[in-house]
Amino acid sequence: MNDLSGPKLPTFYLTAPSPCPYLPGKMERKMFTYLSGLAAEDLNDALTHAGFRRSQNIAYRPACEDCNACISVRVAVNDFHLSKSFKRVLKTNTDLTAARHAPESRRTQFDLLRKYLEERHNDGGMADMNSLEFMSMIEETPVDSHIVEYQEDEKLIACVLMDRLSDGYSMVYSFYEPDQKHRSLGTYMILDQIQRTKEAGLDYLYLGYWISGCRKMLYKERFQPLEQLTKDGWQPFIVSTL
Repeated sequence: MNDLSGPKLPTFYLTAPSPCPYLPGKMERKMFTYLSGLAAEDLNDALTHAGFRRSQNIAYRPACEDCNACISVRVAVNDFHLSKSFKRVLKTNTDLTAARHAPESRRTQFDLLRKYLEERHNDGGMADMNSLEFMSMIEETPVDSHIVEYQEDEKLIACVLMDRLSDGYSMVYSFYEPDQKHRSLGTYMILDQIQRTKEAGLDYLYLGYWISGCRKMLYKERFQPLEQLTKDGWQPFIVSTL
């Protein structure tokens, strides 16, 4: 009798083409698979290293025809040094407190997300997210995840959902108070997570995709040394000065 008890290889699927939310006039497709069972964490780890991202119990990556603008990037945290502008961001936010929690959704988080989406991404794919969908985004995780809340005088002003990997942390999704632009909260959360990654004895902070031609993604270039996933593996990301 054949032994069928070995590990089951994941099945990958391909979505139908749909308008790209990042590059006007482009169509996007995604390759994805489901994360479930005892092997979910190892699979998510391997797929993240291969350029996938996690959303709930799904790991996906772009599989677009005639476009390779989406590039996976990660910060080599042990070689990271604070620039003068980064030091200013940290100083501006010294009054904030941060707390790490299990991945459980709260009403205050959802209210903050709605405000963030309405002001910053009202035409994006998440613009119509309701409370149940938000709960699923936070709580439906088959891997080692947590959420970090940032507060000002006990008022929630920023959140980030994180996954633990074998060599680092992955920033799954972050959102923040859009009215406090002087704080540069998006930048601050990345700087804080770089420090947390170092303190955990890990090497990399995964930032998702840098997208060539998308202004909203240019901020990721600032966190050097940055590495990008290429056909030859992870390589230094060199910012073009042209």
